[in-house]
Amino acid sequence: MTADTPAAAPHFDTKVVVVLGENLASWQELNVTAFLLSGIATSEPDLVGEPYVDADGVRYLPMLRQPVLVMTADDDLLGRARAKASARDDVALAIYTRDLFATPHDAANRAAVASVASDDLDLVGIALRGPRNVVDRIVKGARFHD
Repeated sequence: MTADTPAAAPHFDTKVVVVLGENLASWQELNVTAFLLSGIATSEPDLVGEPYVDADGVRYLPMLRQPVLVMTADDDLLGRARAKASARDDVALAIYTRDLFATPHDAANRAAVASVASDDLDLVGIALRGPRNVVDRIVKGARFHD
């Protein structure tokens, strides 16, 4: 293998999935996905790869090392998936609630979440990372985003 030949694709024991609620505006889907993935990216030090460098030597920020699936689900499935994921020690979970669209900064976001019981959160999206088979079971019934 030469420096110009890419290495074989690695096998990942974990899976990263974002599940968005149905009926969000496009800007909301993008916003929720970005925020949720920022949580996943910080959940484990080795999730982020090396910085990118182009042929001119310009450096760019590193990104997640593994693929991310984006799916959609109804409110009931989002709630069930959140409950299942939060009950497991081997699953990293990020949430985004409808209230966060109206908050102006991180401290207000945390306060909005802290004011609502887990089962009453008005979820519009979740992201999780964990063992492949576990994540598959948690999000069973969600559909690939179109």
